[in-house]
Amino acid sequence: MRARYCAFVMGEIDFLVDTLAPEAHEDGEREAIEAWSKGSEWHGLAIRKTDGGGPGDERGTVEFVAHFSQGGEEQFHHELATFERRNGQWRFVDGTTPTVRTKLREGPKIGRNEPCPCGSGKKYKRCCAQRSSEATETSA
Repeated sequence: MRARYCAFVMGEIDFLVDTLAPEAHEDGEREAIEAWSKGSEWHGLAIRKTDGGGPGDERGTVEFVAHFSQGGEEQFHHELATFERRNGQWRFVDGTTPTVRTKLREGPKIGRNEPCPCGSGKKYKRCCAQRSSEATETSA
């Protein structure tokens, strides 16, 4: 996966086309790949999750997010990509957009002016809610 991302960054269109599985080829694929590769400014690749794809595997999946800009607008491409080893070489077979799952709150919502559930005696907004927002600001 990283090799394909690097090929997009470097404009190595032959590599990108050569690492597609035959069933992944489509008419006009090369032109579309080249336009995306060369028309984008690439900012980074984040691998979210992998399954398989090791030295003894014949199949693997990679969930990733590629960050890029086109026309000055920052964008991202989030994909779950499937690869298969064929004749000793990894080939890109298919890519889908991962489904986003909504996380449900397990307990009741805590009001800003309610006592903090940690037991500090402070209002929630002055205790754990404030620490939570400070942690978010620090990591951003």
